[in-house]
Amino acid sequence: MAHVLVLDDMPDAVELVAKVLRKMGHEVSGFTREQEAIDHARSQPVDLAILDIKLKVMSGIEVLREIKKIRPETQVMMLTGYPTLESAREAVELGAADFSVKPIEIDELEKKVSTILNRPAPRDDS
Repeated sequence: MAHVLVLDDMPDAVELVAKVLRKMGHEVSGFTREQEAIDHARSQPVDLAILDIKLKVMSGIEVLREIKKIRPETQVMMLTGYPTLESAREAVELGAADFSVKPIEIDELEKKVSTILNRPAPRDDS
């Protein structure tokens, strides 16, 4: 069982992803506010963070950057309804393990989460 953080500005999206992950046996912490998600990652280890790119105060890319500063070992999956090559490139450069477009099918989400969680954690060589 992994500890997964889910951040999306839409509460329904957080709940849908959380429901799928809980059925997979994971512990899920869902957030609609960026700073609360960052504070959560600061206060306890997170195996996987699933972040929307388009948020209210910060971008998902900015949240990715903050989480990787706090916990470089955390795997991150980006979700967006507004995909751009620039945001995908930046997310991958910052260490995102996956970049997916919403809406995402449940079986695809399950498969991607399983794949990401079964990868070795990135090493912090700094």
